[in-house]
Amino acid sequence: MDFAFSAEEDELRTSIQAFIKEHLSEEIKRDLQETVVGQGYTPVSLKLLGMIRDRGWSAVSWPKKYGGQARGRIAQFIVEEEFHRAAGLGVGGGGTGAPAILASGSEAQKDAFIPGSIKMEIVFCQGYSEPHCGTDLAGIRCRATRTGDKYVINGQKIYTTNAQNSTHIFLMVRTDPQSRRHAGLSVLLVPMNLPGITVRPLWTIQHDPRAPSVTTYAEPRTNEVFFDNVEVSVDSLLGEEGDGWRVAQRGLNLDRVGARRYLISVMRDEDIVNHLKSGDEVTEEKRNDPRVRDKVAELWIEAQVCRLMTMRSLSIEENGGNFAYEGSAEKVFAPEHGVRSTEAISQILGPYAQLLNGSPLAINEGVFAHNLLGAFQSTVNHGSVQVMRDQVARKGLGMPRQKA
Repeated sequence: MDFAFSAEEDELRTSIQAFIKEHLSEEIKRDLQETVVGQGYTPVSLKLLGMIRDRGWSAVSWPKKYGGQARGRIAQFIVEEEFHRAAGLGVGGGGTGAPAILASGSEAQKDAFIPGSIKMEIVFCQGYSEPHCGTDLAGIRCRATRTGDKYVINGQKIYTTNAQNSTHIFLMVRTDPQSRRHAGLSVLLVPMNLPGITVRPLWTIQHDPRAPSVTTYAEPRTNEVFFDNVEVSVDSLLGEEGDGWRVAQRGLNLDRVGARRYLISVMRDEDIVNHLKSGDEVTEEKRNDPRVRDKVAELWIEAQVCRLMTMRSLSIEENGGNFAYEGSAEKVFAPEHGVRSTEAISQILGPYAQLLNGSPLAINEGVFAHNLLGAFQSTVNHGSVQVMRDQVARKGLGMPRQKA
């Protein structure tokens, strides 16, 4: 297997890096950070996003009929990687919800949502988790009752990232009130401006003091979303009624694969290597400590495993293979590596690694301390590692369910 990028892919990366160097100023980076607290994009940032769209990078791997370039998932990986490294900016994937629409939607839904997602005119947030069941989606209680040609939605979602800036929510609901567990769930594509929807902020531990932009899981805000007799057309149903678990699993698997998920797990390792390379006498002493060198090398090797797992999943999808459990396997190994890495780095750096952004003695603006605060979040987001292990066991290894 050839793990190198092609000449065309290297050229794409070079062109993106040149664009970032020319156009992505510190002012725009700060502006992009402020969008997550609900202030919206300024005209300057909107201009930047428009330039990205004009170059086709917003949908580099998406079908041409919807406005994409159809260049393949490796090209998308490169776009995602460069913009995420530069500013934590999500570019190239069409947005949360769009992969599931492409996989399970009707032609009318694809025509209605995919071009708008590519243009960033339609932005989805993900309405899965609920207060009483967290990431155990089989416990969902938010219900949608069919009444003629409408669904009436009542219930609550929690930890809904970017709900304050989204135009639509990719909403998992229970359409059969008598059902249990995964049966009777459906996915609705719901506009966020409908009467009866309330978005309430939940400020995270990264809010005060604010985490540096390069922090893993630096979002200062997530949200609660309430639905009070919200009416939507039955045309908003994605896939078949009662088949929402399969629809969501397919979308989650596709959404887990890509540069962002990989970078969430490995940028910590790059941070500590760069810090040890360019420090003072104390840092030099740590750099020359054989125990530190062995641990950093161990973490770096694990980071490359994360990368190779991502590339395997991309290759399977790009070549039309059966993408069944690979995303779940990544979602187990990579977040747990991130936790091990963050804890080891804190031990290497000592007490100063606990100082947050704003402290005069903080290391690298407190990025290592803020990374520690967010480390365990990745073991829960998009499905907990415990649930993902179950997916690997059943779908990957063919193991039966445990008897009750």
